[in-house]
Amino acid sequence: MENLDCINTKDYSLGIKEIDEITGGLKRGSNILLIGPSMTGKEAISNHIIHDNTVKNDNAVMVVTANEPGISILNRFKRLEPKLLLSRVGLVDCISTRYGGDLLTENENIKFVNSPEDLTAIGIKISQYFEDFFIMKKIPKIQLHVVSLSTLLMYSNIQKVFRFLHVLTGRIKMADAIGIYVIDNEMHDPQVITAIKLLCDCMIEVKSENDRNFIRTVGILSEPTSWLEYQVHGDKLMIIKEGITIDNKNMQKHLISPLVKA
Repeated sequence: MENLDCINTKDYSLGIKEIDEITGGLKRGSNILLIGPSMTGKEAISNHIIHDNTVKNDNAVMVVTANEPGISILNRFKRLEPKLLLSRVGLVDCISTRYGGDLLTENENIKFVNSPEDLTAIGIKISQYFEDFFIMKKIPKIQLHVVSLSTLLMYSNIQKVFRFLHVLTGRIKMADAIGIYVIDNEMHDPQVITAIKLLCDCMIEVKSENDRNFIRTVGILSEPTSWLEYQVHGDKLMIIKEGITIDNKNMQKHLISPLVKA
């Protein structure tokens, strides 16, 4: 992981108030690794960041989905975020072609590639969305989410994925966008994780202890932020703080039983 200070102005945020207030937001051009074990809600955290930035900040969002059909993601966006402008949403669906074949039709919001193995085609679709959002629609802030790197690594070796990410992370920097890349650290050798970290500026790190999940950031500031306990309800992230569950989407508080600090 590069020794860079990602903090700048609040051009981008995580939508997690307790962390954003400490870090001051995310610097334009940041590439962020969202890393942790399975069953900790990493994809929900990615969705939480998408919803917060697209609805509150009018960002354009691209999602490379190798785990869930694009139409399912689009329908969820429509259901959960009625204020979301779909003209700012672009999905690169890497799995539906394997099941839908010629019945699938691309539209403004969904582009298809044959397999998560076809990294060249994925890169082309991302470039098309970049041109649409950045050049044609003049949207100044764009975020890219890759869900997930672990799935891409199931189909391609680390050398191919590293080269793909090297180009992609460079484009993120050039466009003053942000990239968020989801990976399951338990699925890969430490050498693979180390290689991926080299391409990222900072991390959102999650862990699980005694059936409780915790989140922190590493690399945004000179020191990691403190571990915060969280819960995931659907695509909503809730921080547990001193006996209060804080809903980061609606900022509502719900009393719960006191919890021991991590």
